[in-house]
Amino acid sequence: MSAVVKETHSIEIKELLHLADRRFIGEKNTFIFQEGMEAEEMYVILSGKVQISKITSDGRELSLRICGKNDICGELTLFTHSPKYLLSARVLEDAEIVAINKDVLEKEIFQNSSLALEFLKWMSDHFRKTQTKFRDLVLNGKKGALYSTLIRMTNSYGVEIQNGILIDLPLTNQELANFCGTSRESTNRILNELKKEQIISIKKSKIIVHHLQYLRDEIGCENCPKVYCSIE
Repeated sequence: MSAVVKETHSIEIKELLHLADRRFIGEKNTFIFQEGMEAEEMYVILSGKVQISKITSDGRELSLRICGKNDICGELTLFTHSPKYLLSARVLEDAEIVAINKDVLEKEIFQNSSLALEFLKWMSDHFRKTQTKFRDLVLNGKKGALYSTLIRMTNSYGVEIQNGILIDLPLTNQELANFCGTSRESTNRILNELKKEQIISIKKSKIIVHHLQYLRDEIGCENCPKVYCSIE
């Protein structure tokens, strides 16, 4: 088996790590921060996985991305007065994390032009990912949102196997529904349709996509660079 190549643009992590105030282990199903909390730190994930999500006005959870090794979260609070976290970060699997004081990082960005440029490029890529995700959710309906999410997951966690692409990330149907902004019942129905048509199969909570082009054709995929079409 071979992993699907992931194109990424990342900040020079070493430049951030020397600013870290503390290092800790985030245990599965605990929160690093939650929406509405006072924001004093930004975080770098050294290992494990962390889910970034938003609770909608009707109480549903909308999952926006999954952070893995060398990913950053809590960045939306930088350069704002009396900031509060706009999203929540929940640990999906035990993670090693470093915390960087917001004020320290802002001062370093002002003084270090190289870091400032890299951070600006990273934020630009991050916003473009978010924009394309919301575009798919708004324009393509429930079915298109799920198809788009599956495509993004093959780019982020896909492993090429003999009969398709294995999404090497175990997910419940509810967790998958959270990424699509839909109900678990709708997600179950669409997944069953895809299984019946042999577009996908599911083994041990992991999805195998057998006909990726079908999903792309159904949503009029624009073949965006993988750096923007990902779940990370």
